[in-house]
Amino acid sequence: MTTAQRLAVPADIPRIAALMRTSVRTLFPRSYSADQTASAARYLTEPDPALIEDGTYFVHEADGEIVACGGWSRRGRLHAGTGAGADDDRLLDPATEPARVRAMFVRGDWTRRGLGRAVLAASEQAARRRGFAALTLMATLPGVPLYAAYGFAEVERVAVALPDGVVLDCAEMAMPLRPSRPGDPIGLV
Repeated sequence: MTTAQRLAVPADIPRIAALMRTSVRTLFPRSYSADQTASAARYLTEPDPALIEDGTYFVHEADGEIVACGGWSRRGRLHAGTGAGADDDRLLDPATEPARVRAMFVRGDWTRRGLGRAVLAASEQAARRRGFAALTLMATLPGVPLYAAYGFAEVERVAVALPDGVVLDCAEMAMPLRPSRPGDPIGLV
């Protein structure tokens, strides 16, 4: 079965939220305790409508089901989840700040099929076209291997406290963007 990648639309939000919860419940137990997984399923699975409104969030569909999602942002917020920060909506300066990779989730039975890599490639191309020279992200432990294989380097390990006090070990990662070259794919945005 093949998938089609497209930009997310507001009507996708309930299905994206369901995918996020399913992904966390399936993939997080490999790296986190039961309490950490339950907390993450509650607090890290709120889709950010700003990503969809900005046209920077992608979904992969297979037979009408969303099986992967993720994207990038030109705003200050670094990671998914509940709770707003004062800097969340600030537009980043592409000359001095990296774009953010945000809210990457894949359904457990669709991992290792290139969907995450495809979202990263589309995000990289779009961020480069907007003038960004680098990408950064906050990775949960299940995502670290994907990001490292794609070319991200770990900057530092970070303890992220969720609203209920549960702490997740995460990794801040970064990657410079190579200049576009003739013949590079145009992408979706």
